[in-house]
Amino acid sequence: MAGHTGKEKNHKRAERWQKAYLRQKNLHNQIRKAADDILESGNFDRTKTFIQHGNVTVNHHSMNVARYSIAISEKLHIPCKKRELIRGALLHDYFLYDWHHQDKKNPHRLHGFFHPGVALKNASKEYELTPREKDIIKKHMWPLTVVPPMCREAWIVTAADKWCSLMETFHVVKGHGARRYPKKERTNHEK
Repeated sequence: MAGHTGKEKNHKRAERWQKAYLRQKNLHNQIRKAADDILESGNFDRTKTFIQHGNVTVNHHSMNVARYSIAISEKLHIPCKKRELIRGALLHDYFLYDWHHQDKKNPHRLHGFFHPGVALKNASKEYELTPREKDIIKKHMWPLTVVPPMCREAWIVTAADKWCSLMETFHVVKGHGARRYPKKERTNHEK
């Protein structure tokens, strides 16, 4: 029998696209259900103005890490507290500054070592964090953070973060660049 006809190939391609679309929609719904308050916060919205890796924003990166964390836990059948996994993934880089632009007040030297502590401090001001969420945020840069993660959710986010960072740095995953606010609007978002 000869190979697939063009019509069959298009049908299979459409089925794959629909399956991928439904998977992304499911992941988005899980994230929204677990962390609607984070997604709606002004400071989380501000993360769209800071670049993380390549041309991917901190916001896009954090969403990617949350999606991959869910996917890893489901694919590998790792039992975990999904709500805490998602919330920790979204807040793991909640440092709220552009680490690429140094200034005298914040030179951002050794950003990789220090930003987990800054992210934890910022997230703690806005959200009541569980011990698991704190562990995820504080230790996601292991082995740069000397103490390893203490829960499986933190290990999952650490792995997802490394994968996403690699894909973004090498431009396998591309972003749209940072959104720029006019000065007056930026001041409103910082409040």
